[in-house]
Amino acid sequence: MHKTPNAIGRAAADFFLNRRNIFILGFILTFVLTLLEVSRGKQFNFFTFQLSTFDFWQGADPYGVEKYDFLYGPLFSMLFTPFAYLGATVGPFVWNLMNFTLFFCAIFAMPHLTEAQKCKTYLFTALILATTQMSMQFNPVVAYLFLFAFVLLERGKPVWAILLILISGLTKIYGIFELGLLLCYPKFWRNLLVTVAMAAGLLLLPAVSLGFDGLVPHYLRWAEVLSLHVDQFQFYSLFNLYPLHDLLTPVMTYVQMGSIAALCLLFVANYRKFGRYDFRVGSLAVLMGWVILFSLSTEKHTYVIALTGYLMWYWAQANRGWLDKTLFWANFVLLVVVPVDLICPPPIMRFLCDTVQLNIYCFALTWFRMIYVTFLRPADRGPVPQTA
Repeated sequence: MHKTPNAIGRAAADFFLNRRNIFILGFILTFVLTLLEVSRGKQFNFFTFQLSTFDFWQGADPYGVEKYDFLYGPLFSMLFTPFAYLGATVGPFVWNLMNFTLFFCAIFAMPHLTEAQKCKTYLFTALILATTQMSMQFNPVVAYLFLFAFVLLERGKPVWAILLILISGLTKIYGIFELGLLLCYPKFWRNLLVTVAMAAGLLLLPAVSLGFDGLVPHYLRWAEVLSLHVDQFQFYSLFNLYPLHDLLTPVMTYVQMGSIAALCLLFVANYRKFGRYDFRVGSLAVLMGWVILFSLSTEKHTYVIALTGYLMWYWAQANRGWLDKTLFWANFVLLVVVPVDLICPPPIMRFLCDTVQLNIYCFALTWFRMIYVTFLRPADRGPVPQTA
């Protein structure tokens, strides 16, 4: 008996909206992509992480384009040590499969989402996650640290949340700004003291290899390399928009500081909304978007961080109009599908992303929409939607 199109559609929905099924598919996809890269000796980012870790333990300077283009703090090297010593064959598999699993678990740990919404979140990000994992990048780690820290704050476990935020901030800077969300939760001053004490401990921890005399020079060298990274490649932040690039690049530090200060003011001005989940998750999403749009080195794959936060905001909206639905699909096409050369021919990708830069414009519009809804629009009275 032939199945009707409706029956086929229901069967497909039942399969792809099942947590176990999509985890197995994602795990297999991650394994296969890792195998392809390792078999060709193209696990270049892993080599960078591994060799810089060896340098760290040997007291050598791991930074500089002339070496590996390594851009992470000394705490990263300490945390990456087990993967580095697993070797260039086994290490990449453990690294990628662990990060896939934790990214997946972070999505399914988020509160106030239905099972279907969690499945759709993974499916929406699956391609961009796969591309960044094919390069064995750190982006999935940043994304799931943002989510896990938020989940822990929501569950009343701020100490563990602070630890994850500090680990994120002291490895790749991005996550440190999530500390601002502590204002939304009880015992702020206690949590602030915990943050200061824990940050001091983590900052001093690399002294086990560098010695206390070597700490400050190492951190200064890290800051120097980050500041020199701006124009080495084609990047995809607001600073790389052609009409703005020449204007903003000389003052980008001031733009970064000014924009995050403006967001802080908007956040604090909405203190009456601190008790609303949709406000807190919206603030998280705006922050995850900011660290990408105002970064010095945003690659196409890096948008896995911003899109993960955006989807958390999207599902929390009580009312999704035509603009939100249009942006939802536009982001999927321009930021997830188009960068995959097996789906979109490279000349078309280069035209859309590099010539007319629709990907940057699309997410920038989405980000400003999130700011408006989260900070500027009067609070909706309706419930958070529980269906996709």
